[in-house]
Amino acid sequence: MSTAVSKFNRSALAASLLGLLVAVNAISQKGPSFQIEGIVRDATGAPVAGAEVTLSNPPFRTSQTTDHDGRFHFESVPVDSGTLTVKSAEFTPAEQPWNARTQGSRPIEITLAPRGFTERLTVTATRTEQRVSDTAASVAVLSDDDLRSSGGITLDDALGQVPGFMLYRRNGSLTANPTSLGVSLRGVGTSGASRALVISDGIPLGDPFGGWVYWDRIPSTSVESVEIVEGGVSDLYGGDALGGVINIIPRRPLDSSLSFQTFYGNEKTPEASLTGSLRRGAWIGLASIEGFYTSGYVDVLPPLEGTIDTSVASEHGNAQLKLERLFGDQARVFASGSIFEDSRKNGTPLQNNDTRLRQIAVGANWQSPAAGAFTFRAYGGPEDYDQSFSSIATNQDSETLTDIQRVPSIQAGLGAQWTRTAGDYQTLAGGFDGQEVRGASDELMYSGGTGSTAVGAGGRQRIWGIYGEDIVRIGARVLITGGVRVDDWRNFDALSVTRPISTTGPLQVDDYVPRTEQALSPRLSALFRARNNFVLRASMYRAFRPPTLNELYRNFRQGNTLTLANSGLTAEQLTGAEAGASYSTWEERLSLRGTFFWSDVSDPIANVTLSTTPSLITQQRQNLGETRSRGVEMEAEGRATNHLTFTGGMQYVAATVTSFPADPQLVGLFVPEVPRHDVTLQARYARPHRLTASLEARFVGSTFDNSPNTLLLNHYFALDAEAARPLGHGMEIFVAGENLLDERYDVARSPFLTNGPPILYRAGFRLTMR
Repeated sequence: MSTAVSKFNRSALAASLLGLLVAVNAISQKGPSFQIEGIVRDATGAPVAGAEVTLSNPPFRTSQTTDHDGRFHFESVPVDSGTLTVKSAEFTPAEQPWNARTQGSRPIEITLAPRGFTERLTVTATRTEQRVSDTAASVAVLSDDDLRSSGGITLDDALGQVPGFMLYRRNGSLTANPTSLGVSLRGVGTSGASRALVISDGIPLGDPFGGWVYWDRIPSTSVESVEIVEGGVSDLYGGDALGGVINIIPRRPLDSSLSFQTFYGNEKTPEASLTGSLRRGAWIGLASIEGFYTSGYVDVLPPLEGTIDTSVASEHGNAQLKLERLFGDQARVFASGSIFEDSRKNGTPLQNNDTRLRQIAVGANWQSPAAGAFTFRAYGGPEDYDQSFSSIATNQDSETLTDIQRVPSIQAGLGAQWTRTAGDYQTLAGGFDGQEVRGASDELMYSGGTGSTAVGAGGRQRIWGIYGEDIVRIGARVLITGGVRVDDWRNFDALSVTRPISTTGPLQVDDYVPRTEQALSPRLSALFRARNNFVLRASMYRAFRPPTLNELYRNFRQGNTLTLANSGLTAEQLTGAEAGASYSTWEERLSLRGTFFWSDVSDPIANVTLSTTPSLITQQRQNLGETRSRGVEMEAEGRATNHLTFTGGMQYVAATVTSFPADPQLVGLFVPEVPRHDVTLQARYARPHRLTASLEARFVGSTFDNSPNTLLLNHYFALDAEAARPLGHGMEIFVAGENLLDERYDVARSPFLTNGPPILYRAGFRLTMR
């Protein structure tokens, strides 16, 4: 593993312990004047942690969050009366008056009623806050409890609870090569680059050069919730949202707080993650740091395993600093910086990769009753990605170095949005965003173990878009949402330079012609509330995704599969529609949701096999003529008792090639890496102060690993679990296991079969102080 990342992880552990002491000291400070103490409980009497409690008596207003025991404590209150408002993601907001004379020193008790499954809030589907039941889009919301109770180690493991969420080649970010961590939703497929936009606090998290996602880039303790919107939403988010949007919502504490987690698991897998905040007046400082390591596992099983096969392993460290200034309830500005380092071993001694990423960001939010709400974000930073490749002998007993790559890139972007309600029945939104990326792939090619050729290729890409949205409510039953976006994509300053090293020869320079494309992405949605608990909805839309610099200019090798770049790629275009219904019981004990969806993708970028030999599969990224994905997804959520809940879902999708003039033999075949069946089931038991436990099951159908549909990846079933025991004062211990049945499912055939992880188990400790 990289020495730099190892040092970073040791620093992360030391900083976590230091931050723990500093945050505890900050939280323990007290001041004089009126004091308010209280506790927030649910209907069963259990404490509600993490609820936002606000005391207001205009112009005075102050807020804080409840601790692990549901308690809150206001100090130095300069008013003797006011209104307490309590909000929590899974409960209906509550208000209660407070008066110092009548209440005295007695603690205040506030009881929250559970929010129905359909009453959860989303800010992603329409870029404005709405109830899930008031959106025509297909939205899944994973709360902090959903994420913490997942048996999986990584964030993408937890998102596997959502049917249809799939990474390229069934990989997970625990040990997989980063270039294979793009997202596919609803059968649009993926060839490494993500076909869903992943953002956090309005800033995209995808790799600027390649479009894949670093799922371990954000410290786990800094994540509040995740929202997933399926279906094309380029009308609001642009080119990367061809198949949907995944919004990782960070914690935004309003007072001093601390969240700490550490665990140790088999395969030598430790982690330490800490997020702490400190408030002084109108200023809030937030710091997060995380270190992780795993020695991994051998992903080639006997009898195929050879002497050359070693463990796939990973190590990463990340840190974030953020300073925020509040201006009452109406505005905030912030500046932040983050670093991320990742090092991986890819299964043989010569195949490794390292990533170093730095980013700074600034932003502002301002809200006015008359003018509306405004947001602004700007971000940028450099990244370096290094990788080595080898050719593996057919007997898996030797390898030869073939390629060493360095991929430097830099990105800069900004965006702004305005939202305003127009009367009681209309909401308007509009904005723009843009991004520019400059990157290259610098390669040293080897032949017979000796450097033979130096190749450099790259260019610049600039994308700008402007969008508008209108949400109209017609009476109490009908909601119409219309939106449109125009994007301009430019690719320029692109060239390739090839220079012989081992022999004398001329320098070859290829200048690529600058290219420009435009895309129009409209969307129209309708929602009809036939009854209070029965909703019909439908949407139709267009979306697009331009090729990344990686797809245009960088060759890639995994095992003995060589993927060639293609500078002639054009943007993918999706036309889609969906219709569905949702039903919930009056007591919100049961919620059902079903959606039929259809999408045609013109010029989809896929890895097309050019030739196959026992030692090498050669493929190239090409625009297919057209693919079609048709399917249905069903979801159910139920509360059997006050302590036991169930959630489940299934997605069936048939994704096929409907046109490919360059190779008609592919027509009618399945799109690679898209399983037809995906079924998930989760059960959670929560007994506050005693025990919380969860069980997650997932069945994934068979799929193919190549375009001719000759390399089959078999179906699999995985079972995960987690259990936690509170210790009081915000502390808890937990145990968790992933792949409890130890099923080494198929991951890739390149052409050698590689397999997923064995059973992974861990035990750890959490501390939450709010």
